[in-house]
Amino acid sequence: MALHFLTEDAATAAVGALVTLTGSEAHHAAMVRRVRPQEQVTLGDGAGVWLTGECTLVEPKRVEVRITAREQIPAPTPRIVLVQALAKGDRDELAVQAATELGADEIVPWQASRSVSRWLPGKADKGRARWQTIVREAAKQAHRAWVPRVAEVVPTSGIAARAAASRVLVLEPTGTVRLTAVEFDASDGRDVVLVVGPEGGIAPEELTALTDAGATVVALGDTVLRTSTAGPAALAVVSTLLGRW
Repeated sequence: MALHFLTEDAATAAVGALVTLTGSEAHHAAMVRRVRPQEQVTLGDGAGVWLTGECTLVEPKRVEVRITAREQIPAPTPRIVLVQALAKGDRDELAVQAATELGADEIVPWQASRSVSRWLPGKADKGRARWQTIVREAAKQAHRAWVPRVAEVVPTSGIAARAAASRVLVLEPTGTVRLTAVEFDASDGRDVVLVVGPEGGIAPEELTALTDAGATVVALGDTVLRTSTAGPAALAVVSTLLGRW
């Protein structure tokens, strides 16, 4: 499988054009992935453009690719959105990375009441940028044509507001409905929103607020998963039920 790289120049590149990778992307291609002249690679803009090309020049700070084919990949529908509660250590980041590889179409950081990690006003932008970097690299690794967007951090009310136009499923071990028993219709254009709580679980008042807004509480099984694994596990189930896999 050809190596995949991201560049904004892919958006307007036509077949026969020469696209140049510079900066960190060129360094990654030349020094980390060790691409060679005449090697085939793929390029994308993270918004559906998918290019195939051949490397004509490989240097540590500059890699040139001659485009041989171009596609426009449609965005997945319905979208799968992961609402991930902030967690201590790197557990939330592990969830974000795996969820991106498994097909999440948007990542929403959630400041849950029991989140040990707190994104204060001065820290929120930095945290979101960190997650977006993780998402970008995971999307490249997974050869995804669409790079998920990391939304601004939201409180519980922000998740509840999505229930009016989306199908919100709250992952909770005490749920009486199994996620595998939920029926999905691939023709339903509504987002499927998977909500994952922090290490201490979702507070009762948060569950009430979400269910009152129209969310459904679901369980993955008889065991309790970490906040870093619940979202990716649910994504695998939903992707299967929607026919993505």
